[in-house]
Amino acid sequence: MDNTPSSKWFKDWFNSPYYHTLYKNRDEKEAELFIDNLLNHLQLPANAVIEDVCCGKGRHAIYLNKKGFQVTGIDLSERSIEYATQFENSTLSFFVHDMRKLFRTNYFDAAFNLFTSFGYFENKKEEIQTLVAIGKGLKKNGILVIDYFNSNKILPHLPMKESKSIDGIKFNIDKKLDGEFITKCIEVEENNKKHYFAEKVRLLGLPDFEYLFDKAGFKLISTFGDYNLSAFDKQNSERLIVIGVKK
Repeated sequence: MDNTPSSKWFKDWFNSPYYHTLYKNRDEKEAELFIDNLLNHLQLPANAVIEDVCCGKGRHAIYLNKKGFQVTGIDLSERSIEYATQFENSTLSFFVHDMRKLFRTNYFDAAFNLFTSFGYFENKKEEIQTLVAIGKGLKKNGILVIDYFNSNKILPHLPMKESKSIDGIKFNIDKKLDGEFITKCIEVEENNKKHYFAEKVRLLGLPDFEYLFDKAGFKLISTFGDYNLSAFDKQNSERLIVIGVKK
């Protein structure tokens, strides 16, 4: 069977119950530490309005809202948004939305795109389209934060295979380099039946984000290499966190 990811792989995988099973044990404390450090660095006004782009089940959006901000989370996955809406209140809301399309105009003070929720599309034109849409949603001098994996740290360890069992479901994962992308082919086995999914994320380094930001109307103002906001080191940093301001 050909497990090569299609151009629309994310629509099936992110809305699958297996996606949420595989990633259910994400580190909430680490996520909250990252948000705390970001907020301390950015010094957003107390009444700031924040967009969580590709919010998933809302863990970052919910915590941002607890910190006192008005937050809107958007995600393509209907399943994720259905889950997140149980936490809605007068200053926290969630919507099913494709990040490539304009959501609101001149509305947000900041937009966060966290945990490698970018680089999914077949060409950089769509990446720029996404950033333009986010930018149009920001007020003048609005802030954009993108948290991405550090390609240079990951590449020496590819290809990589791993197997794990979660809640009686077996996952066989094959991660490899495929041109400009890192692809993750995921075989799911449950009740003697197999299902196949994929993730496909573009290799983007700091020069790529500098280019994308410039084309989309952002000025890159800060880079960090981990959730403690340490300086970015091309070879050794775990993450590539880029912060831009709308021109």
